[in-house]
Amino acid sequence: MFARTVRPAVSLLLVMTLLTGIVYPVLVTVVARLAFPAQAAGSLIMREGKPIGSRLIGQSFTDPKYFWGRPSATTPQPYNGTASSGSNLGPLNPALIDAVKGYANALRDADPGNRSPIPVDLVTASASGLDPEISMAGARFQAARVARARHLPPAQVETLIGAHEQGRLLGFIGEPRVNVLELNLALDSLP
Repeated sequence: MFARTVRPAVSLLLVMTLLTGIVYPVLVTVVARLAFPAQAAGSLIMREGKPIGSRLIGQSFTDPKYFWGRPSATTPQPYNGTASSGSNLGPLNPALIDAVKGYANALRDADPGNRSPIPVDLVTASASGLDPEISMAGARFQAARVARARHLPPAQVETLIGAHEQGRLLGFIGEPRVNVLELNLALDSLP
């Protein structure tokens, strides 16, 4: 009786483990690599044959000559892909309020003449803490600082922002945005 009950259960466990633990992941990986090779490899951005980042994971920029991304809530360093998470701080939590004030002060210190309202995405972390993009308003807020730091005409920086704008998904989902790493690399490529 025991063997008649246990043997089918163990056999089913082994078959399902093989199917869902090995066959299915291998099949999905092969299809992804064939259909979407760049995305399956991490959407890496390469320069001179070396990966310098991913289009999917933000990087920390603090130099005034670069656009800054959203704050990252990951630890022990920003944009740590192995620690992806939000801060889990509620809107009334004093720690969140202090963090937002700190980010706002850093933006104001980097560009003291800019009295425009600070876009919310520049002072709040995303749910993953890894967001590689900022809103168009966030990019435009920083344009004058970047132009001054790089000794470029503001119109040239604005044009570069527009050239890197990513529209809404399917034309109606989300907001227009710009990938911070790609925009900063384009700035570095200017003569």
